[in-house]
Amino acid sequence: MAKQFEKGKMVPMPTYAIIPERDLGATPVLEARHLGIDFGGLRAVDDFNLTIGPTEIAGLIGPNGAGKTTVFNLLTKVYQPTRGTILLDGMDTSGKTTAQINRMGIARTFQNIRLFGELSVIDNVKIGLHNQLQYSALTGVLRLPGYWKQEKAFRERAMDLLSLFDMQDLADHQAGSLPYGAQRRLEIVRALATDPKLLLLDEPAAGMNPSETGELMENIVKIRDTFHIAVMLIEHDMNLVMGICEGICVLNFGQVIAKGTAEEIQADPVVIEAYLGKKKEG
Repeated sequence: MAKQFEKGKMVPMPTYAIIPERDLGATPVLEARHLGIDFGGLRAVDDFNLTIGPTEIAGLIGPNGAGKTTVFNLLTKVYQPTRGTILLDGMDTSGKTTAQINRMGIARTFQNIRLFGELSVIDNVKIGLHNQLQYSALTGVLRLPGYWKQEKAFRERAMDLLSLFDMQDLADHQAGSLPYGAQRRLEIVRALATDPKLLLLDEPAAGMNPSETGELMENIVKIRDTFHIAVMLIEHDMNLVMGICEGICVLNFGQVIAKGTAEEIQADPVVIEAYLGKKKEG
């Protein structure tokens, strides 16, 4: 029998959004309001609205081509929205670059693993710590004491993060030589190294076997509980989504067709039709 994960009770907000009851009274980590983007004459995403609590595990699902990764690209400013507003921890992100959004508190992983394969595992994590760099370029070039102090702190922090996922013994291995599942974990560790408020995971279970997926589910819950951050994931593995996601948003053709808890989404006829097609009558 699959492991059962405890979920927070979802409660309505004045804006008709739902968030975990434990997050009531706190500023939502993310608010997307009437978000949209056009590519030529195509409305790829239209009137997308979503609120995520600061410790929520949220899911974004939908058929292939529904616009899910496009939403992630909008939230991280890979694409600038054609219309709408994105608030991160209450702050408007209009006009921000991808790097600025990362420093504000959004980190992400990708469908296709994007590690620096020739570098060591620990060096990949240290790249994620770059936002916290405190020495000057001159200090770095001349290897002054401030450089070595920062490097020591970075290595210790990177080892702490790796140890959370039992990867500390792989620290000096070449990242590209790791098994697939370990590379996936490393990408998540590197994202966590940027000290995010919201972690976006784009199909984190892709290519994983059931055992690895079960471990991933435990790790996502561990991330939320250890770092007290929100996690939002795109995933086609419905056992994973329904098993750990508290609030779920369903996209189809770039528009939200349903929002609710796992139980509500599983019973929603509009969602069922989007995935399975409309039943023929007679």
